[in-house]
Amino acid sequence: MPIFPEDVFTEPTDVDPDTLANLGPLRRLAGGWQARKGVDLNPKADGPERRAFIETIQFDPIDPQANGPQLLYGLRYHIHITTEEEDITFHDQVGYWLWEPKTGVVMQTLAIPRGQVALAGGQARPDDDRIVVKAERGQTEYGICSTAFLEYAFRTDSYQIEVVFNPDGTWSYTTDTMLTVHGQDAPFAHRDQNTLSRISDPKPNPWKAILDARAAKT
Repeated sequence: MPIFPEDVFTEPTDVDPDTLANLGPLRRLAGGWQARKGVDLNPKADGPERRAFIETIQFDPIDPQANGPQLLYGLRYHIHITTEEEDITFHDQVGYWLWEPKTGVVMQTLAIPRGQVALAGGQARPDDDRIVVKAERGQTEYGICSTAFLEYAFRTDSYQIEVVFNPDGTWSYTTDTMLTVHGQDAPFAHRDQNTLSRISDPKPNPWKAILDARAAKT
């Protein structure tokens, strides 16, 4: 059980405006990424469907965030996925990756336009090459919230994502989502995997960009 301070109102005064310098293990995610060989395994009425997909992800640094004394640095992200067969969006997702330097807590918030949100959490060290965060249905700390229809038809019981930073500068992920599908006796293991390559460098967070612009004028 975490030990929290009695004073939950006073915010830190020694906040570094440079988010990119304080992201710990998330630093290597900042910027733009793309891959054309992702693999998705999802449930269908006549059995699991395996599909390849094209994925683009943008991670942008945000200004430091304070919950009273708790200080977080993070990245806002947008995932957009299509397939070779169709131009229509196959998957769209937005959210944040967050890092608390003081405790080593790493978090992912996610939202998809199907009526579902989640908050996943884990522990990491600043130089880790591997990050794992998890969420479970019914938990109020790191949990999953879905619409009534999704609860009925495709209930998400757990979610996990593993991120691995590769020596060649790419990074890979594996997401494992356990589903209870209406009319099926056994749980369905929904898995996505991909390895992404950089297509654009990160930009500084807004506060840092303003300070840099002021410094350039002096």
